[in-house]
Amino acid sequence: MGSSNQDPGMSLRTDGWLRKPVDSLMQIPDKIQNSLKLHLGRFLKMGDGGDVKAQMSSEKVRGLCSAAAAAADVRLEKQLQAWRNNPSWTDHPPEIKVTVPQGSLCNLNLRFEAGLPPDAVYNIIIDPENKRVFKNIKEVVSRKVLLDEGSRQVVEVEQAAIWKFLWWSGILSVHVFVDQNRRNHTVKFKQGRSGFMKKFEGCWKIEPLFVDKEACLPLDPNTLEEYDSCTAGRGRVGSAITLDQLIEPAILPPQPIAWYVRGITAKTTEMLVNDLIAETARVRGVASNVDNKHYTEENCDISNDLLTDECGDIKERWRQRRKSGRHGNSLRSARQEV
Repeated sequence: MGSSNQDPGMSLRTDGWLRKPVDSLMQIPDKIQNSLKLHLGRFLKMGDGGDVKAQMSSEKVRGLCSAAAAAADVRLEKQLQAWRNNPSWTDHPPEIKVTVPQGSLCNLNLRFEAGLPPDAVYNIIIDPENKRVFKNIKEVVSRKVLLDEGSRQVVEVEQAAIWKFLWWSGILSVHVFVDQNRRNHTVKFKQGRSGFMKKFEGCWKIEPLFVDKEACLPLDPNTLEEYDSCTAGRGRVGSAITLDQLIEPAILPPQPIAWYVRGITAKTTEMLVNDLIAETARVRGVASNVDNKHYTEENCDISNDLLTDECGDIKERWRQRRKSGRHGNSLRSARQEV
């Protein structure tokens, strides 16, 4: 997820998230956009004393937006039908890149693909009831729409998130502003009230993936229109998704605790993405075939108090390390008694 040029009362923050209503024109399909531009131009020329109802009623604006939404629904249904006709797809775990910016715990970048169109994936992410999908969301405490421009909304959300660290767990309150834009399929989030987290922000980005583009050879479609044309409307549209997330706690834990916290954070985010992948499979009407080893703890072998590289779960590694330590102490005690 300069304010100095915005009208009074229109800016929520200083980072330029909220814009003037005229920006909403960019969120409407071209055919409807031209009509709305014409009416809005006449309205702006009239000034405050003009007859607003004669030029552009709120009902007409809502009608134009409804028409755009209806067209998008028809397009999405057509894309989903292509998946019903050919549901063949293999889900893969996300690719994860972890970096450590100066003063932050970590920056996570996850990339993966899903067998659903961008609109369908976008709908899952912005669904106010998506706690049924994402297991780390315990409850949506509050949700308030601050700006609604049809295809773009700014929403204030407070959630109760479940956190786990080693043998401890609890509930963490997360307060964020979410800028969700259907036109470019982005969902930007940024922390509101500070608390346990000093900085928590990021962005989901969903781009179309032409699954059956081989059928277009020797053509290489670059737009949905070209893809629909060369596949006769039967080409499946998937999604290439990225999640970029920056996490900075109010108090940065010292090493080696920071290493464990960073690992747990990456694992938690990976589980969130896997929840999303499983939901896209459910919407397609099939069971998720994502690699199961990313949902279960891996076994760890211990030899001479050293852990093998195959031990992938941080919680299990700490448990085994402590267990190894206890066994070592017991063996030493037994030798001393002998």
